[in-house]
Amino acid sequence: MVKKLHLGEIYSKIRACERIDKQEALHLFKNAPWLEVAQLAWECRQRKTDPKTASYTVFRIINYTNICSIACSFCSFKCEQENRNAYVLTKEQIFELINQAIPKGSSQVFFQGGVNPDLPLDYYLDILSGIKTTYGFHIRGFSPVEIKHMAETYQLEIPRLINLLKAAGLDSVPGAGAEILSERVRKVLSPRKCTTSEWIDIMKECHKQGLYGSANIVIGSVETNEEIIDHLDHVRSIQDETGGFNSFIPWTFQAQTKDFPRKNIMHHDYLKLLGISRIYLDNINNIEVSVMVLGTEIGKLALRMGANDISSPVLEEKVLRSFGVSSEEDARKLITAAGFVPVKRDFDYTLQTKKNPNSV
Repeated sequence: MVKKLHLGEIYSKIRACERIDKQEALHLFKNAPWLEVAQLAWECRQRKTDPKTASYTVFRIINYTNICSIACSFCSFKCEQENRNAYVLTKEQIFELINQAIPKGSSQVFFQGGVNPDLPLDYYLDILSGIKTTYGFHIRGFSPVEIKHMAETYQLEIPRLINLLKAAGLDSVPGAGAEILSERVRKVLSPRKCTTSEWIDIMKECHKQGLYGSANIVIGSVETNEEIIDHLDHVRSIQDETGGFNSFIPWTFQAQTKDFPRKNIMHHDYLKLLGISRIYLDNINNIEVSVMVLGTEIGKLALRMGANDISSPVLEEKVLRSFGVSSEEDARKLITAAGFVPVKRDFDYTLQTKKNPNSV
């Protein structure tokens, strides 16, 4: 029997710091005015993080190859091996990109690329160990999608592969490749990617081995409201079990390919989702607004509606078109203009002046 839901009762639960369930979250998503959700999310944000500050970090993205066998319907980055624009970066080229990032305030590398079945395992291990030995940078990389296909290519059990990557220098993993954790949606958008259960199991194994990171959601295709809330519930359940997510980032799909079934997401709908993410994911402290995709003005609003971090500046992004900020100075100006004190952070949301086992 479906229980009868009332917005006022749900609001009271949230303000009393009681966990809401999937039915209540869906009722909020469908029926609550977005500004009321924003107010509730702001109150939750104040309880979870310093209400006077907002954080940012600076990292160099290394898109090490654009050769990819997955062929997601929404991606224009991928190339076939024989395409004249296909590439694989050498270690020397990667090091040069890192050298360029150091004067811009970066001490982190985000290593991501296409699923390239022709790359040997030693390519990854040598680059990881080289970056760690030469620079000591924090290395974030390899979504569950990449890990799954690497394990298949090299005929390794996933726990063994993760152990090898970690031993070579990998420090954390991104939440990429999730999009919407729904089998129906995944079969439409990216049938060659890992399944929902595979994504979850690989992420849990990464967390088990100490490779913490982020989770995200990408909306704006064929997903339903119910599937969005199911996605949030998957993330919350993983976090209950592992505690391995430092942050959660809502995104929207960009128009990259002609035939992709994309729908426009209004800004207030994005902000409503961000607010519900803050409310529902009561076990994740940090909610990040994707200013790279949504732009700086939405970034400012989002910091008042549940977010406490901005996803910029990003140095060199080839997969997505960036509408964000391009320098550390710009990031600080944005946060200040929104009425907060800017704080530069490590990957795990501690100040870079503070040292801990996970910091760079």
